[in-house]
Amino acid sequence: MSSSSTTASVPQNGPQDEATALSRLLEVSTAILRQAIDLLENGLTTDEQLTTHSNYIPGSTIGKHLRHARDHFVLLLDAISTPAPHVLSYDKRARNTPMESNRKAAMDALNDAIARLHEVVPTARMAEPITLHAVTPYPQVLETSFGRELWFAGLHAIHHWSMVRVIAGELGIKMEESFGFAPSTLVHMESKGPLGKPKM
Repeated sequence: MSSSSTTASVPQNGPQDEATALSRLLEVSTAILRQAIDLLENGLTTDEQLTTHSNYIPGSTIGKHLRHARDHFVLLLDAISTPAPHVLSYDKRARNTPMESNRKAAMDALNDAIARLHEVVPTARMAEPITLHAVTPYPQVLETSFGRELWFAGLHAIHHWSMVRVIAGELGIKMEESFGFAPSTLVHMESKGPLGKPKM
């Protein structure tokens, strides 16, 4: 198969300015976090559903996945909001927070994260350097950028939304069709969801 035939269906983005790139990342990040808010508002009916342990994913609850994914956005925003040099670690997270067991606390935490995104992202730089400290389990120090980490936070959240979808299925909770699917998958599936429409 020729290289042209393998790439013909993949949208090719032309040059974009910094503000446009950031606004697109902000749009996607907001949409992903709002999926979780929609689940809390229209899918879950009790706080207990946040803390019900999965039979298929040991140790997992919907509340834990929502908190974990939201934390990545907040930790990134905290890092980029401090004076340079910016240092980031996703391993320094608070656990057993109210949003893991209370729907209102979860909605408030997610809305706060969205508000911070809209405050910080428009004034940030895509290529702003960040030093990432990670445990893999070996201690690692990696150089990255704000734009790359913001995109990672979104994909990381989608990964956890897919596990939320499994637990919700165990509880008989109906999900919005695009919840837990990566944008590239939704575009391929021609989904009508907010992340499923290719944008040139």
